[in-house]
Amino acid sequence: MFGLQRKKQVVKIRSLNDTKKYGVAATSLKELLKKGSKLLQVPLVGSHISLYEDGTELTEDYFRSLPDNVELVLLAMDERWNGFVCDIGRLLDTDRNSDLLIDAAKWLLSDERSPKRRRLLGDLLLHLKDSSETENREDDEDWFQGIDDRFKTKSAYMKYNCESRIRGYMKEVHSYAQTIQKPKLKDEYKKTAECLVMQLKSDKYNGCYFNRKEKEQNRLCTQEGWFSCQGAFDHDECKSLHSINPYGNRESRILFSTWNLDHGIEKKRTVIPTLVEALQKHKSTNINLDYFYKLLFTRENLKLVHIVCHKKGAHDLLCDKRKIYKQGKRK
Repeated sequence: MFGLQRKKQVVKIRSLNDTKKYGVAATSLKELLKKGSKLLQVPLVGSHISLYEDGTELTEDYFRSLPDNVELVLLAMDERWNGFVCDIGRLLDTDRNSDLLIDAAKWLLSDERSPKRRRLLGDLLLHLKDSSETENREDDEDWFQGIDDRFKTKSAYMKYNCESRIRGYMKEVHSYAQTIQKPKLKDEYKKTAECLVMQLKSDKYNGCYFNRKEKEQNRLCTQEGWFSCQGAFDHDECKSLHSINPYGNRESRILFSTWNLDHGIEKKRTVIPTLVEALQKHKSTNINLDYFYKLLFTRENLKLVHIVCHKKGAHDLLCDKRKIYKQGKRK
């Protein structure tokens, strides 16, 4: 009698130092080792195979239970594989500008069908295309596509980007005057708004927050231009560790526009109404404008957050009553 013919197991196999995967069919681990060693030019003596995912070393019994197209790593005698974390370690130790790494990521993306993994590879490629070391327009024209010609450096544009956001907040302060019905109160409010504008002009609209050329204590980014999400208003940090470098490439610059400078104590729901309420009882000269200025326009009440960490519901945080009026003026 003839023994039952074993079913061929189809797997994807690669070597330790090459990300390219090959399809191989074998009826046993011994056959797979022989075929893989010849294909990947790994010495057969002492060779062994591990699961790509977690580094588990294969035995004959384990081999027979493998699903089709499982990913494996063929290793020489002295080589070890601890799972996909090995690839992550290599990635972190590699220069982000390496053309070889970019080509490998592109190749993996072209062969990948899982939507989740395609997303991860796409994000990886986005950050691999990094030209953050360049600053001038002539050195990275792609980054400046769609940006007015008056901006000659990345830092100048990012400074303007931050200034524009702060100007937008000031515009909201101005527009709130239209909701005030009492003429005398409206006049006091407008005086207060003008004082805030003067302070903003003096501070150059706090454009320093996005300018990597500024001193460390004045900017929100690293010297290279990396920004980290500071977490939702009710968290001390970002649990997802969101980060982005808009200086790196045009796509990241555009994506950065979705990040928010979020008011912890809300601007329109709390800060401005509290200011108006205070002006009903006191003249603008008795109001602690420095406190309201910090709440509206500075990092004392602003957190840079990824769009996912930006909670749009009510924050339920109030202004500090002890700081609303100048010392000695509070009733």
